[in-house]
Amino acid sequence: MLEIKGLDQLNKTLSELGKVTDELEGELGSIQFDAESAESAESIELAIVEMENMVDKKFENYASNPVAIDMADGIKAAYRQMIIDKASEARIQADSKENKNGR
Repeated sequence: MLEIKGLDQLNKTLSELGKVTDELEGELGSIQFDAESAESAESIELAIVEMENMVDKKFENYASNPVAIDMADGIKAAYRQMIIDKASEARIQADSKENKNGR
């Protein structure tokens, strides 16, 4: 007879992933930053830290689940890039307005 071990752990991992996925439905939270101020880098960094804290809070009950941790890391990386991209867009728009008004 062939015995397969680890299915209980796999079922637990998959069950936890289902739960955390359900918890991620909807809005995770909101953050704000000022891409146009002199302190924009600090504002953006604080927004990233705040976002990472929100994600960590959602995943805190799954700290022993390596797949959930990988998922959390991926989400944080994606949101980090989105924040950086939004800040860059805002900065470009502000510079463009400034150049048009300065002429």
